[in-house]
Amino acid sequence: MSRLLSVNLARPHSADYTDMDFTGIDKRPADGPIAVAAPGPMGTAGSGVAGDTVCDLRDHGGDHQAVYAYAREDLDAWEGELGRKLSNGCFGENLTTSGLDVGGALVGERWRIGAHLILEVTSARIPCRTFAGWLEEKGWVKRFTRAARPGAYLRVIEPGEIRAGDGIEIVHRPDHEVTIEFLFRALTSEAELLPRVLDAGDALNPYFAVKVRKRLGRQAQDA
Repeated sequence: MSRLLSVNLARPHSADYTDMDFTGIDKRPADGPIAVAAPGPMGTAGSGVAGDTVCDLRDHGGDHQAVYAYAREDLDAWEGELGRKLSNGCFGENLTTSGLDVGGALVGERWRIGAHLILEVTSARIPCRTFAGWLEEKGWVKRFTRAARPGAYLRVIEPGEIRAGDGIEIVHRPDHEVTIEFLFRALTSEAELLPRVLDAGDALNPYFAVKVRKRLGRQAQDA
C-alpha cells in the first residue's frame, strides 16, 4: 500500500550557496495534521503546505508547484550511492512517500491523500545551484540529472489535511506516456522527446509548456 511517511516543513537558514539571504531547502518532518491548499500564482505565492516557507518565489512555489513529493525508495537508493544517511525532507520535499512510483507518475495523475486532499502531478524538479550547495556533493547537478529520479511537483485540486501514515490512492491516470521521468529526460538530456511532452495537455505546468514550445520553435528554425 502506498502511504505518506512524513510531511516536511522548511526551516529557513542563511547560506552562501544561494542568491537569496535564506533558503528553505532543508525540510523536517512535522506533526500533523497539516493543512494543504492552493497557494496562488507563482511569483507571489509560496508553498501550498501550511507552515512551509519558500524563500525564492522567482522559481519556486505557486499553484503548479504547491507541493513537492519524493519517494523514500529513491532516497534509499541515493543513500547507497552517496554513502550517507538522508533523512525525510532533506531533498526539500514536502511529502516523503512509500510504495508509490513517483518517477512513473503521469503528468495529470491525481492522488488522494488522507480523507480529502487531492493533488495533481504537474512537473518534475530541475536541480539547481542551491540544491547542489546544500548537499555538498561534487558534480551533483550532473549526477542527479543522469539518475533521472527528480521527484514530482503537484497542484492542489481539493484542499485537505494530511499527516504521516495517511494512505495515498491514485484516483486518476491520464491516457498518455508523459511520466515525471520522461518529462525530466526531455527537459534535460533527451531533447528528441520534447515533441511528445505536449501530449500531457493542460495538466503540464504552464512554465514548462511555454519552455517546451520555445525550444521546439528554435529547433524548427534550425532545421
